[in-house]
Amino acid sequence: MRQSISKFMLMVFSSILGLGLMGFTQATTTGDNAADKANDRRDIRQDTRDIHRDKRDRRADRRDIRQDRRDIRKDQGDINHDKADIAKDRREMKQDLKAGDKADAAKERADIKADKRDLRKDERDIHNDRKDVRTDRRDVRHDTRDIRHDKRDRRADRKDLRHDRRGH
Repeated sequence: MRQSISKFMLMVFSSILGLGLMGFTQATTTGDNAADKANDRRDIRQDTRDIHRDKRDRRADRRDIRQDRRDIRKDQGDINHDKADIAKDRREMKQDLKAGDKADAAKERADIKADKRDLRKDERDIHNDRKDVRTDRRDVRHDTRDIRHDKRDRRADRKDLRHDRRGH
């Protein structure tokens, strides 16, 4: 019997203490209304700055995508030109070999080699530009998501600020 009374008394005491602490926390939170307002204003300003920064970053990424696409088109044109040069040089080299002119055939072979080097360089540039486009597209998606989240946070902070102004 003695243990049950002590457990009962412990329960009563803890509930009284809990109610007292709850009243204390409510009394202290209503006094921090000015601090809450200041924090909400600061958060709103920071979210607005983040939105502007993300929009600038998104614009820069889109500009990079356009530039990379331009480079891809230019490199593709160079590749087509190099392939045509290689085909022309091969025809001329075959004609030189048929005519027995080994010196001119060697020059054509060197031209073919140079055109193939240029062709590989252009293909490598296209690969790198496509990789950059993929990276920039991913960055645009992330920036758009960040803008959406910052706007949501700013709306929530404005709602909290209105709530704090009412004194709740």
